Amino acid sequence: MLKTVKSVPAIGARSRSAGRAATRQAARADGSRANILAMATREFSEKGFTGARVDEIAERIDTSKRMIYYYFGSKEGLYRAVLEQCYTQVRQIDTSLDLDRLAPAAALRQLVYVTFDYHNKHPDFVRIVMNENINKGAQIGTVSSIKTRAKVIISMLQKLINRGASTGVFRADIDPVDLHMAISALCFYNVSNRYTFGRVFQRNMTAPGALASRRETVANIIERWCCIKP
Repeated sequence: MLKTVKSVPAIGARSRSAGRAATRQAARADGSRANILAMATREFSEKGFTGARVDEIAERIDTSKRMIYYYFGSKEGLYRAVLEQCYTQVRQIDTSLDLDRLAPAAALRQLVYVTFDYHNKHPDFVRIVMNENINKGAQIGTVSSIKTRAKVIISMLQKLINRGASTGVFRADIDPVDLHMAISALCFYNVSNRYTFGRVFQRNMTAPGALASRRETVANIIERWCCIKP
């Protein structure tokens, strides 16, 4: 009597199957982590570190507090992850620009435009930065990657300044950190103070015309500060 022999998957097939399962699991984990970060960004931007509650973040995305702690360790860990993501995203926008293909003055204006647009489209980023300043930068100094990425944008600005100075367009004494601060401050203000300034001066700071006008004004201010006067 013949015995029925059950087929056993080859080792290679089992390995590929396990690999696909691991990939799917990793993708689900990445998706869960991204959802948590998105909601946490909203919560921290609206209520600050002290006012935000991990329970509320979990409830809003139908997950558990335990799962959030599994990914981030603590409320502080979650907040630091939000900070890191916020600064990573804005630095990626800065460094993705191909400024070398443009003349120095045009490259500078393009950088201002992109920075202005990013702040306007991401008010959560502005509010999180404001909240972190209210807390005297208590957490941001613990995220080393933010400092590393900051060095990249400063290096990029120094290269642009050097290129502009060598062609007689920019002043050679421009400090790249001062330039970064000036651009950030002027772009930041249009979001951080849009409600107070708008109410006091009866101006709709979010109207398309107002945004376009302010965008050009900020670019003009920066360009005239950097360029050698004729």
